[in-house]
Amino acid sequence: MTNHNTKKTQKTAPDSVTILSKIWRHFLSGVLVTAPLALTAYIVWLTITTIDDKVKSLLPAKYYFEKYIPFDIPGFGIIIAFVVFTLIGTFAAGFLGRLFVKTGEKFVNRMPVVRGLYSAVKQIFEAVFKRDKNSFREVVLIEYPRKGLWSIGFVTGVTQGEVQQGTKQEVVNVFVPTTPNPTSGYLLFVPRSDLTLMSMSVEEGIKMVVSAGIITPNHLDKNSPKNPEVT
Repeated sequence: MTNHNTKKTQKTAPDSVTILSKIWRHFLSGVLVTAPLALTAYIVWLTITTIDDKVKSLLPAKYYFEKYIPFDIPGFGIIIAFVVFTLIGTFAAGFLGRLFVKTGEKFVNRMPVVRGLYSAVKQIFEAVFKRDKNSFREVVLIEYPRKGLWSIGFVTGVTQGEVQQGTKQEVVNVFVPTTPNPTSGYLLFVPRSDLTLMSMSVEEGIKMVVSAGIITPNHLDKNSPKNPEVT
């Protein structure tokens, strides 16, 4: 009788462990599904409420919707900001707007410290929003910081001016970001022959940097050239 109870206990224990393991796996699956959605929703909500508060602080109290309706309207500040920026952009695109901006920039450029800061901030915003020739072009692989170690970099253009004249061969501007904050990093001037062009897009490259390699593009373009053709 005792042996029978012992065998029954031994048989039940693994079953309990299996059930607990399944419950734990389901719990982790729920976290993996819910956490990104919840975090994204929280960041979006935090951004909306922050912009709302900032915009409302600039408006006279008589323009608050809450004074006329019994509930708050989330995102009202974003709508106001969108309208204001659109009107400013429309004005800046016209003759008077361009003249006003040009006059303002001349005034700013006369200020020793402010002009450097303004120029840097302007170039960053143009690179991010306009996606023109000054923004990231291709994702490349570079042997850095030493031989045998490889880093992801972003081509920003062909090196010109004094830097190009000081080198013995044609080099390319490459920005190597840090992880997980890609807004900081290192600007390198690298010979074309030392760069390996990746088939991933710039967005995929940034995701890979921010996620510390957790998010990795799985596509492979066998026809990709080894060296980028930067113009």
